Amino acid sequence: MKWARSLVALAATLTLTATGCRTGPTPPAGAPARSASVAAPSSPAGPAEITLAFAGDVHFADRTAGLLDNPATAFGSISSALSTADLAMVNLETAVTTRGTPEPKEFHFRAPASTYDAVKAAGVDVVSIANNHALDYGRVGLADTVEAAKAAGVPAVGAGVDAAAAYAPWITRINGTRIAFLAFSQVDELWSEWKATDTRAGIGMTRDLPRAVAAVRTARQQADVVVVYVHWGTEGNACPPDEARGFAGEMAEAGADIIVGTHAHLMLGDGWIGGTFVQYGLGNFLWWRDDAYSNDTGVLRVTLHGSKIVGTELMPALISRRTGQPQLAGGEDAARILREYANLRSCTGLAASPTD
Repeated sequence: MKWARSLVALAATLTLTATGCRTGPTPPAGAPARSASVAAPSSPAGPAEITLAFAGDVHFADRTAGLLDNPATAFGSISSALSTADLAMVNLETAVTTRGTPEPKEFHFRAPASTYDAVKAAGVDVVSIANNHALDYGRVGLADTVEAAKAAGVPAVGAGVDAAAAYAPWITRINGTRIAFLAFSQVDELWSEWKATDTRAGIGMTRDLPRAVAAVRTARQQADVVVVYVHWGTEGNACPPDEARGFAGEMAEAGADIIVGTHAHLMLGDGWIGGTFVQYGLGNFLWWRDDAYSNDTGVLRVTLHGSKIVGTELMPALISRRTGQPQLAGGEDAARILREYANLRSCTGLAASPTD
């Protein structure tokens, strides 16, 4: 069951309600040492089952812009696949701002603050903003994006007022298991100008490898499970490039348990590096136009028992050509997507099962 939320001060201590639903503080987006703590009941049967849901790139532009007229229904029926998980995460690939100056690049995306209302209504608990559109309208736009997330009570990882914020994890506790979430971008467009530094707002970048590795190692010390969401890959290419594969290895060695990614506009394969589960590309999700490489998408569900990954599953979906909303697939469509998805592992270099 999706956990309930309450806006409280960051230092507040919350406990489970009698119904068994999680309540927790909503940490400021883009701030270091972000966490949500809850007490969990003891279980004589062992660790409780936890389900995490991940999906791909979300835009509110062109055909999807009008969906924000009613944020409560913006994601459509796919919300059930997100809200039934204990925690869900997507990549929010837009600046959330009405201000700023367009950066020197081809595509620019921005959306109003109601974007976060739509995200929450869909059952999404945390978003990555480490991508090649969070600074489309400069650092003014990024500041608005972070502040709007904070005001809405939606944790946003992967960017912030400086490197300390951009590389900080958001940590939550579910059924006694502490789970840390970080996000990075590997897209080369404007990366050196957009990267966060000690004195400049920006994005957590994979190419600042020492910082990225240190961030994961620090999160490993603070949490039982570490999740890394990465914006990487080559648009239109269903195989991860060497740079992505190398970074996945670095993250696994540093202590990441789950690595998921987007950016290629189509699905990429999944598998294992030792005991680390890697999903290289979840594709488009709530998508702004109908000329993408593929309308195949899905929701990845990862099941934990305590800190141990005990299952992974892709719930196949198709992006509606009319609305841009993803809808769970059935019948022949679902069978085809799952068959093609399984075949994508062959070029990832990943193992079919964990080896640790």
